[in-house]
Formats: sequence, structure tokens, C-alpha cells
Amino acid sequence: MKAAVVSSFGSAPRYEEFPSPAAAADDEMIIDVIAAGLHPRVRSQADGSHYTSTGELPLVPGIDGVGRGRDGLLRYFILPDTRMGTMAEQTVIDARRSIVLPAGSDPIAVAAAMNPAMSSWVALRQRVHFEAGQNVLVLGATGSAGQMAVQVAKLFGAGQIIAAGRTAGRLAGLPALGATGTVLLDGDAGGAARRLGQSASDADVVIDYLWGQPAAAAMAAVVTDRADRGKPLTWIQIGSVAGATAPIPSAALRAARLQIVGSGQGSVSSREILAELPALAREITAGTFHVDARPTPLADVEQVWADAARTAQRIVLTPRI
Repeated sequence: MKAAVVSSFGSAPRYEEFPSPAAAADDEMIIDVIAAGLHPRVRSQADGSHYTSTGELPLVPGIDGVGRGRDGLLRYFILPDTRMGTMAEQTVIDARRSIVLPAGSDPIAVAAAMNPAMSSWVALRQRVHFEAGQNVLVLGATGSAGQMAVQVAKLFGAGQIIAAGRTAGRLAGLPALGATGTVLLDGDAGGAARRLGQSASDADVVIDYLWGQPAAAAMAAVVTDRADRGKPLTWIQIGSVAGATAPIPSAALRAARLQIVGSGQGSVSSREILAELPALAREITAGTFHVDARPTPLADVEQVWADAARTAQRIVLTPRI
């Protein structure tokens, strides 16, 4: 069969032949893949930098997708850590890690939106006790997952939603998606942090896709400008596009009622993630979220691989469309 194959961690996947998968257990099934999202998590899988990487090559990247099995049902599925990913004409899934999609589901929209929306959806459902009316700051709001986080926070009834990011054009479009305020993170780090402190000092929850120095500066600024430092502030660490480590000042942890939690593979169990998928799929199918998807033939994977790092669109590879 044809697949996107990673033979070197320093190169983009190439469209070439790869052995067809085989089901080896009772709960496994072969799926004809219709659509698979090229998410940042997939890129880190393919370059060997993700914390779950085993270093084994060759591999087919892809962690989730939409497809059909022999039963004819349209499914969304998530794979465990495996070298046989979703960017292929076929893959093998554990049926227990899949859901049957609602009638009328668009495979492209589901493949594009489930992963980026899931990060904030699961975080607010499973990692914190989020209540309607609470204020949210989204750090890194101009990326695909950040834009989804604004929409998820709105759906869950957030009071204020402050969207912060570095791309002015994308930031300008976020009020239409639910942001009540925006902060442009351009210029020097100190100035950006001060703007965040002024705009988001009353946040109850921070959804952080940045980490690194920007997150540390933002944390210090938000805590410093907080009128009531006894008011709980939960910082949810989800992504690390600005750095894998952050020099958090100890005073930020002592001077305010601040807690830092992570949300991702490991900190949230597969069972907890799967429990959230049907409701999220229904919202995507209902058109609740704006989904900016770019369907692309799997044969073009090598050409579009680098585009994923430069666009807010979610590239969706389509082996069978």
C-alpha cells in the first residue's frame, strides 16, 4: 500500500510503498483511512522530538484520523504509540479507541478539528474544575489549537476570554470566534508581559500553548497585577512552541494562589480522553466551531510537510479522496 514514510528524522516523509497492516488481536480492525490531520504532535512524532518517541525507523506518522472498516461505519480513531500511523491508505486500530461518528459528519472537518480542539476541551473537562463565568487567558491563541481553545472556552461559558498571540492578522480575527479581548505579543518580552498583566490579571484559567520564557514572563506579570492574589489561578500547560523549559520565578508561586498543571498524553488517561470524544464530535458535526482545513492528497505529503509550520490552517491528508 502507499503511505507517508519517515526513513530519517531529518527529512520530511516520502510517499512510497509500505507493508499493509494486519490485525493481531480481537479488538483490532483494519481501517481504510479517509483523512488524517497533520498536527504539530505528528510533526514532532516524525522528527523524533516528541517525548514518546522510541527512535525506531522507518515509521508512518499520524496519530488519529477518520476512516471506515469492514463494517462500513465512519469512525474517528486515535492510535497508541506505534510505527504504523494514520498517514497511509490503511492502518490498524483498536476499536475501543474509536467512536462511530454522527450522521452527516464531514471527514475532513473532523480530522482537522478533533486534535486541536481536544487539547483545550479535555484540559477544561478533565484537568481542572472549570465553571461557566470564569475568565480564560489563551497563550498562543493564533495557532490552530489556540483558535480552537477560544471557541471551546466560549462554548463552555467563559466570562472573559483574552487571546494572546504574535500574529496580528490572525489575532484580529479572534473576536469573531469568541475572544473578548486580545493582546499582541510582539516587541520586547517585557512590554508584551506588561500588556498581558494589564489585560488578563483577573484570569481564572490560563491555557498555555507557549511555555518557555514567554510563559514565565506572562506568569510573573499576571500575578503582579492581580488585584486579589488569593483568587485561584490555574495555569494549564499544553504546548511548548516557545521552549521546552520555562524559568518560573519562585515568587510567582509564593505570592499568589497559583497552581500549574499539565494536560496531555499521560496526565490524562485514554479512558478520560475517549469519554470526551462523542460530545466533541457532535459539536464539530453541528458546525459549532470554525474549522480552517486544507485537504491535500497523501501523495503530496513531502511538498506540504513544511507548510504545516507556517500556516494556521490544519492540513488534512487524504489517501482516498
